[in-house]
Amino acid sequence: MATDLTKLSDAELLERAAAGEDDAFREIVDRYKNGLYAFLRNFLNQTDLIDDVFQETFLQLFTSQSSFDPSRPLRPWLYTIAANKAKDALRKLHRTAAVQIGTMTESEDMSFGDMLNVLSSEDERPFEGLERDETAANVRRIIADMPDNLREILVLAYFNKFSYKQMSDILSIPIGTVKSRLHTAVGKFAKEWKTVVRSKKSQ
Repeated sequence: MATDLTKLSDAELLERAAAGEDDAFREIVDRYKNGLYAFLRNFLNQTDLIDDVFQETFLQLFTSQSSFDPSRPLRPWLYTIAANKAKDALRKLHRTAAVQIGTMTESEDMSFGDMLNVLSSEDERPFEGLERDETAANVRRIIADMPDNLREILVLAYFNKFSYKQMSDILSIPIGTVKSRLHTAVGKFAKEWKTVVRSKKSQ
């Protein structure tokens, strides 16, 4: 009887993939493709560039799977690869990446956490068109204009729900730096958002 690959752990799938089972690696891709694509979409605003980094990430995973420590979770390791490749792509283009975001509510009283819960809603799928409105454009601009180190912290913490420890590993920075950057990023976003709301009310 054939093994149900969906019931295997990531480590078991990688072990099978290393042994030449293509279906096992395809299961890994299927397991993480949506989340990874959404993660890259938050860094990059050119579809062809997103697709390139997406493919390069899984290619590196395939070629370096023998170095994976099966005692550790695969997801942070995979996202570390993706984050590094996204940064490399941005450096090559010498530009700031824009974040694409779905529809937002326009309440001034909406908390930062509530707002980002809307942004990271599981109802949004990476291969579906995103609804764009004035509010979404404003939020997209605020996050896109942030320095890379603040934007990536927001993406990792709120869009992908990584822990402080996982973000520390992915970005290769101390946990204290993670907390400090996240605090700064949240404050900067909140300040810019209030400016947008006040400007709109004065029109």
